[in-house]
Amino acid sequence: MQVGIAYAEAHQQVWLKMELEDGSTVQDAIEQSGVLDRFPHIDLTRQKVGIFGKITALTSEVKDGDRVEIYRAITCDPEKVPRRNTARIA
Repeated sequence: MQVGIAYAEAHQQVWLKMELEDGSTVQDAIEQSGVLDRFPHIDLTRQKVGIFGKITALTSEVKDGDRVEIYRAITCDPEKVPRRNTARIA
């Protein structure tokens, strides 16, 4: 089955397509993709993962066509961003 792996940082984004065996998990997909070698600071014990924007467990099985995503921590308060932008316009 074909699965995509997505991870993004401020200046670098990765979108990988790969072939996995049926019954593979989210963790299998991430480990086999090589993204952990490219980004050694990814910590799957702390960072959340998901499929198509919905948070899921590392043990969840993936299906053909799924997009597995590794999420980073939010670095700013999203409630303050609109106020900051509004303040610049005024």
